Amino acid sequence: MKIDPARDALIVVDLQNDFCPDGALAVPDGHTIVPVINDYLQRFRRAGAPVYLTRDWHPPVTQHFQAYGGVWPPHCVQGTPGAQFHPHLAAPPEAVVVSKGMDPNTDAYSAFHAEDDSGRLLGDALAARGVRKIYVGGLATDYCVRATALDALREGFEVVVLTDAIGAVDLQPGDGVRAIDQMRDAGARVTTLNELDV
Repeated sequence: MKIDPARDALIVVDLQNDFCPDGALAVPDGHTIVPVINDYLQRFRRAGAPVYLTRDWHPPVTQHFQAYGGVWPPHCVQGTPGAQFHPHLAAPPEAVVVSKGMDPNTDAYSAFHAEDDSGRLLGDALAARGVRKIYVGGLATDYCVRATALDALREGFEVVVLTDAIGAVDLQPGDGVRAIDQMRDAGARVTTLNELDV
């Protein structure tokens, strides 16, 4: 599989401190994907393809949190250390950060609910760059990665899930495996670093 900078983009989903060990909503061993993500970042940068980093960016009061009717403990609250990207994430300076979860009345799992600094939705930003295929990695497989991949397919993008660069919450055992199956059944392809050429 070869990266085409004219139509491909890398989306790194929510590689934030609160989703890594010692975080408020940690994915088991979530930090172990950081070096693999960094390799993908280098390859996409060398190819001249765009990179987007998504982040949860919740207000302190949101229906997403248990105290206000949601299912999750507080996490990735705007401006807190938990909302920062993992310190070893080697994001290129030209990477575009898109934020989601700012509306206290929506959960916003998918990167396609995220906005750049100008308020433009990710789907519109991708279209403006001519992107037709997205490669998706990050956290967590069974929530934001899955939602991102499924929304991308619904919007007509080709989707490739980076199975060596994702990690699952697994609230129920096997949730991560089922999420990968669901993404593949919907039309996503899967790959690993060894199968990707610049």
